[in-house]
Amino acid sequence: MKKIELEIVALSHSITQTQSYAVVLGEINGLRRLPIVIGGFEAQAIAVALENMKPSRPLTHDLMKNFMMAFNVSLHEVIINDLQEGVFYSKLICSSDNDTVEIDSRTSDAIAMAVRFGCPIYTFDSILAKAGVMLDAEFNPLQEEVSNEQQDKNTDKNNDLVSMSLDELNLLLEDVLEHEDYIRAISIRDEIKSRGRN
Repeated sequence: MKKIELEIVALSHSITQTQSYAVVLGEINGLRRLPIVIGGFEAQAIAVALENMKPSRPLTHDLMKNFMMAFNVSLHEVIINDLQEGVFYSKLICSSDNDTVEIDSRTSDAIAMAVRFGCPIYTFDSILAKAGVMLDAEFNPLQEEVSNEQQDKNTDKNNDLVSMSLDELNLLLEDVLEHEDYIRAISIRDEIKSRGRN
């Protein structure tokens, strides 16, 4: 079966399940998107790695990467290989000096590890056909995931950031990093960066 490479195109709150997020994977050189509901911890783990943040303490996925590297185990690719009753199943393809193994994984953990190792994420056409959505030029799959109430909350939070001084933003960033709210930290960091461009 031919593998289809995916990339992370978005990470957002999900309204389909409370306290959850959605990571959206996009087909490279294609228009299909694969939205996957993940937990808050895994969303933060993915966000930290995507944004190259350095938490004060290693997160679980950082620990796993450090452990693998200490024993010369590399992660070569992640394959989202099955979908049953709305649950995605994945495998980590790892190798050491003398062996290659496939390790079962939750898809959210597999994605968090792939980002840390910089390895490709693959799936199969049958999975994209079952759970994927087609992206047209005007459609954003995450817009369907985010409720009006959540959009209002996000807008309020972003408006609050706009009204803050650079010193206040830096203090807030330190505070949210101390409390390990890495997704909020990304918004604050983006606001700080936008001020540097003006």
